[in-house]
Amino acid sequence: MLSSIATNRRSLGRILDHLGATLLEKLAGSIMDHHALGGVVIYDSADDLVIAERSIVLGVGVHDHDGICRLLRELGNRNAAALVVRTPITVDASMTLAVQRSGVTLLGLVEGASWTQLVAMLRTLLAEDDIGGSMTEFIGGMPSGDLFSLANAIAALLDAPLTIEDRSSNVLAFSGRQDEADLSRVETILGRRVPERYLRSPESRSEFEQLHRSEDPVFLPGWTLDDDEHAMARVAIAVRAGEEVLGSMWAAVREPLSDERNQAFADSAKLVALHMLRFRAGSDVERRLRADLVNTALEGGPSAPEAAGRLGLIGRPVAVLALGLNWTAGSAGAADSAPMHAASLQRAADALALHLTALQPGSAVAVLGDRAYAIVPLLGNAPDHAKRTHLMAQGFLDRTGQNLSALIGIGPLAMDGGSLPNARRGADQALRVLRHEGGKRRVIAAEDAYIDSLMLDFSDLVAARGNAVSLPIARLLAYDAKHQAHLVKTLRYWLNAFGDVSIAARQAYVHPSTFRYRIRRVSAVSGLDLNDPQQRFAAMLQLRLLEVRQLPGNTQEIPDACDNTVELGQ
Repeated sequence: MLSSIATNRRSLGRILDHLGATLLEKLAGSIMDHHALGGVVIYDSADDLVIAERSIVLGVGVHDHDGICRLLRELGNRNAAALVVRTPITVDASMTLAVQRSGVTLLGLVEGASWTQLVAMLRTLLAEDDIGGSMTEFIGGMPSGDLFSLANAIAALLDAPLTIEDRSSNVLAFSGRQDEADLSRVETILGRRVPERYLRSPESRSEFEQLHRSEDPVFLPGWTLDDDEHAMARVAIAVRAGEEVLGSMWAAVREPLSDERNQAFADSAKLVALHMLRFRAGSDVERRLRADLVNTALEGGPSAPEAAGRLGLIGRPVAVLALGLNWTAGSAGAADSAPMHAASLQRAADALALHLTALQPGSAVAVLGDRAYAIVPLLGNAPDHAKRTHLMAQGFLDRTGQNLSALIGIGPLAMDGGSLPNARRGADQALRVLRHEGGKRRVIAAEDAYIDSLMLDFSDLVAARGNAVSLPIARLLAYDAKHQAHLVKTLRYWLNAFGDVSIAARQAYVHPSTFRYRIRRVSAVSGLDLNDPQQRFAAMLQLRLLEVRQLPGNTQEIPDACDNTVELGQ
C-alpha cells in the first residue's frame, strides 16, 4: 500500500492512501498535487465529455494503448486530476510520456473490482467536505466520522489489516494491506459486505455469538469451507454504545494478539463507537445543514452569497429544479396521509440527489415544505444547458417510473448566486402548472410554462377580487344551463379556429351550416360583436379562465352531427 501522505482531505493522495493496493494502483504520474479534487466522472465515448476541473475520470471500456493515450491528452486539456483504467495494462514509454505531458495521473482498477463499488467509495470519500465549514470536529485526534483514517490508525497499532463493519456486516471502512489477508477479506472489500456463503456457515454464526457475548477482543481461529477455501484467523471486537451493538471490527491475523495489542484494540473500539455514533447522526445533521444552505441560497438576501459559496456555486451557472409529488391536498385522505406524503417526498429527494450527483457532481438537494429543490451546477457550453437539464430531470422520472408520482419544474438558468431566487420562482411556477394539469406532463421548464403560469396567476387575481365573468359570457352560461344549447362550447371552437367555420365545424362534429346557425345564436344571446377584435380577445380570455378555474361550462360537450334535437331558437 502507498504510504500515508499529508494532503488535502479531497486530494488524490488521500484517495490512494485509503484505496491503494486493494482497489487502485498508481500506474504513472504523480499523486503529490495538493489541489482539491472536483468529483468523479464516468467516461462515455458516445457522449460529450463534460467534467469539472480536477475530476477523477473512470475510463470504463477504455483498454487499448492508443485509446488511453488519446483520452489522457483530452483530459489534460480539461485539467482532470486522474484517469482510472482496468488493469492489467502495459505502461510503456509513450504512455508514460502522455501522462507527463497531460499532467493526468494514470491509475489502475484491480481485476475483480466493480466500477460501481469504486464510484460509491470515491464519492463517499469526496463527499465528507462538500458542505462543511472551515472548522472540522476531531474525536481522538481523528476528523469526526473519518472511519477510513481511523481504520488505518488502528491497523498500524495492531500490525494487521482491519475492517470496520456495521451490524449487518456491511463494510463502513477498511485499512490498507488488505492484500495480506485471505480471499474472503478481498471479496468483502470489493463487495463492501461479507459474502453470504461466509455468513451462512456454522463457523461464522458461532463467531458472532462469541463476539456479542464478550466485551473484549475475541480470537477466532482460521477455518476451512466446504470447497477447501481457507479463512485466516481473526481478532474481532464488538463496537458498543452502552448496551447497543453498533457494529464490529475485524483484524486478519496469523496468531493471537499480545496483551498490549489486545488492550489497544479494546480501547480503540470505544473511540470507533464515538465516530460511528457521529457517523450515524451525521447524515441527519448534514441533511439539515444542506437544507439550510439551499434554502438560504434560494431565498436571497445578505447570507445568500456565503451559502452559495459553501455549496460550491460561486462563479458557476446553475439550474434550479423544484420536485413535487402529484398528490393534491384536496384528494381523499390526503390530510390523514401527511406523514406518508412527507416520507415519500424525502425518498424522492434522496433518489433525485443520487441521480444528480452521478451526473453533475456538486449538486445539492433539500426538502423545503411540500417540495424538494435541487441546485445543479452546469458545465460545458451554455447553449446545451437547458437541454441537458431537461434530460437529467426526464431521465430521473423515467427511471423511477410511476412508482414515484413526481413532477419537476425547471427554473430559468441562474448565472450567479444572485439569480437563484429568480430561478426558484420560475421552478415553483413551472411545478404549479404541472400540478394543475394533474400529471398530464411530468417535467416542464419555466419558459415553456410561462403562459399557463400567467393564466393561473390571473385566475388567482380574479378569485381574490371576487370578479364574475362579463355580462356576455354570463348570458351564454345561463342560457346553456337552462337549454343545454352548448353555446359556450360553440364560441370556444369558433375562436380556436380563428373564425374559420369549416375547421370549427369539423372539430365540433357538426355540419358547417349548423355551426353558422349556432354562432349566430351566440351573438344574439350574448350581445357579443364577434367582428370586434377587442371583444373577441375578452371572450377568449374569459373562456380560457373558465378552463383554468374549472367553472361550469368547462366540461360541456357540443352535440354531434346526429343530434338535431337541440332547439337553439328558444
